[in-house]
Amino acid sequence: MSPLAIDVHDLHKRFGDRVVIDGLTLQVPEGEICGFLGGNGSGKTTTIRMLCGLLRPDSGRGTCLGLDLMYDAARIRLQIGYMTQRFTLYGDLTVAENLEFVAGLYQLPNRRGVVADALERIGLADRAGQLAQELSGGWKQRLALAACVLHHPRLLLLDEPTAGVDAKARREFWDMIHDMAADGMTVLVSTHYMDEAERCQRVVYLAGGRLVVQGSADAVVRDAHLITFQATGAGIERAARLLRKAGGVQTAAVFGSALRIAGTDRAALQNAIAALADAGLHWEEVEPRLDDVFIHILQAQEGGG
Repeated sequence: MSPLAIDVHDLHKRFGDRVVIDGLTLQVPEGEICGFLGGNGSGKTTTIRMLCGLLRPDSGRGTCLGLDLMYDAARIRLQIGYMTQRFTLYGDLTVAENLEFVAGLYQLPNRRGVVADALERIGLADRAGQLAQELSGGWKQRLALAACVLHHPRLLLLDEPTAGVDAKARREFWDMIHDMAADGMTVLVSTHYMDEAERCQRVVYLAGGRLVVQGSADAVVRDAHLITFQATGAGIERAARLLRKAGGVQTAAVFGSALRIAGTDRAALQNAIAALADAGLHWEEVEPRLDDVFIHILQAQEGGG
């Protein structure tokens, strides 16, 4: 097994009376892309900020890049790249000027050469003289990524990096992430997009500040023991409304021209389908998807199960 880039145990963090992280244990091997998932308020951003030394855990122990989380925060920050949810670079500076400023913060030698190399690697060379505030969302994300990797960090922490950008920009961003991982960089990325989670070697799901599931996307789907049926035909919206109230149906949602229902009790699902026999729908059992599993997990957590 590869050495661990992240190895933390029993982390706790609260803000006032609110418990945000409740006994989190997490290991991420070097060179791996780990997808970090969970609902709003599940503790993803707080965890990332603790890993990069911006927040100190109330208790727990662990290392990040082999450095102690509690006592080596300053040294950890020099070896990681952290991309926040919001664009934080200077809109009234050009792309190149923003990167030169960041290079100065890290006291990098040959700053112009470093910046030129980053511009080329991230595909920003043609926009070097453009003001950052004039960039579209996708190009701003590229600039933020370039600033994060300017100093060649060993670990990249990305907090919902593609929120609000179009599908083409998301795909191109992820292609760059995989290129960096191929060169040995470890990546922890929080996302709400299931297609992005499926591009990760490992997915980790948080709920209520606790890690509730982790593994490859295929393993997470398999281990959920979820059963999924799909229907096509006229009237699927009405059927979805009725099935959400049926026993054993944990989710019922329309995706385009198809209705998908899921649960863990096959007989209950089949009974629910049989009750709609006169609806004229064509049903078939299909493989569950990652989003089916995470909705199932979230509902189980909310229900106390």
